[in-house]
Amino acid sequence: MVQLHSCVFLFFLLLQGVVAAMPCDTPTVVITGIALQGNDETKAEVLLQELTFAPGDTIATAELEPLLEDNQKRLFNLRLFHRVGYTYTCQEGRVLVTYQVQERFYLYPIPIFDFADRNFNAWLEKKDWSRIDYGLNLIKRNFRGRNEDIRLKVQRGFNRRLELVYRVPYISRNNKLGVEFGAFDYRSRTINYTNRQNRQAFYEQEQGLPIRRTSFAAALLHRQSVQRQEALTLAYLTESISDSVVRLNPAYYGNGLHARQYLRLELSKVINLRNTFAYPLSGSYFEAAIGQTFFLHNSGSPYTNIRAKYVDYTKLSAKLYYSVGAEGQLRLARHYAFADNAALGFRALVRGYELYVIGGQHYGLFKQGLSRQLVDIKSIRLTFINNPKFNSIPLALYLNAFTDAGYVADNSFGQHNPLTNRLLAGGGLGLHVVTFYDIVLRMEYAVNREGDRGIYFSGRFPF
Repeated sequence: MVQLHSCVFLFFLLLQGVVAAMPCDTPTVVITGIALQGNDETKAEVLLQELTFAPGDTIATAELEPLLEDNQKRLFNLRLFHRVGYTYTCQEGRVLVTYQVQERFYLYPIPIFDFADRNFNAWLEKKDWSRIDYGLNLIKRNFRGRNEDIRLKVQRGFNRRLELVYRVPYISRNNKLGVEFGAFDYRSRTINYTNRQNRQAFYEQEQGLPIRRTSFAAALLHRQSVQRQEALTLAYLTESISDSVVRLNPAYYGNGLHARQYLRLELSKVINLRNTFAYPLSGSYFEAAIGQTFFLHNSGSPYTNIRAKYVDYTKLSAKLYYSVGAEGQLRLARHYAFADNAALGFRALVRGYELYVIGGQHYGLFKQGLSRQLVDIKSIRLTFINNPKFNSIPLALYLNAFTDAGYVADNSFGQHNPLTNRLLAGGGLGLHVVTFYDIVLRMEYAVNREGDRGIYFSGRFPF
């Protein structure tokens, strides 16, 4: 009996949204029930609350399949499952819907062996094997089967980090409110105390640590769905630098300060309508946030930070895709500290400028790309592994042509950094690899406006 049940479940997974027999022949239908299969760990209410329909709803027959497909994507974008499929039966205008899922493995003990610099190419420029971080990142997803996350990060080496984050997406009866708590500690043997010619200048201290940072954060989450969320975050941070750093750059915290404490309050909103969140090919993404930083004990000048991002993804043909988007930031204050003067060169950058840091108070960034799908293998079976959560590997390859442009405004620290207050532009070709557990690998050849060219590597989606 168990073997029969397993065969039926695997058959449903292979359907991937293929409709069962007994098509509807009435102009409207009524949803009489919703069944779930394969959610051994995930609570049924976690999945049912993501659906945009419920038992008792009357739906036009022509809209039924698009509705079921849209909800299939919503469940998949929870990032809890390898696959999501659906079937339905229709009899005399009454529809019974069944969603079938294959759960992922939810405990991730990920070893840390990483470069201490901003990206691989920045490390490769130095080729300093002492600038290596190591440790363990332990992630428990879908804790208690309620889509809760726990993350513990213990990192040693060049940069020392200790992080603990607990996220609970549902705490209210209507499952719209959630919370997140985090504690973070960072210490490093080196500090980027200034920028010269748009390159980071580092100071490494022989004894002791030149920088220490500890923070605690709490967030109230308002979750309309997996696609629409808002958050109100309050964080407390305390930071200190050594006397040597203050001598090298008295403006690091401003006014020759050795330490500072501050509160940061931020309101953010995300509308994520992409077809998949790991490597989107259609849909759109919008993000906006406004935050206020208040310094305690006269340890800094308060500032307001406003940022926004919008990207549109378009499917041009069966294997051709186009994306275009922009993001920007405004940081408003009477006085600026070097430690807060971050703009392009970290998570946000113009491709082709990976080796540069362009600091500033305000920036704008434009990106576009044209992707051609080369390979799309739904499943590579590893017969020597019995666990279905690991023995099936999807693989997709894309050839991507891109152009980026950006501009950073810096009225405080731009004197010896010629890439600020001017147009930045870059473009090139890349090969993108997408595989299981949302892994994205990029290798790109880029040329920038300054005439620099090179091959750059990254492990994130470009925009």
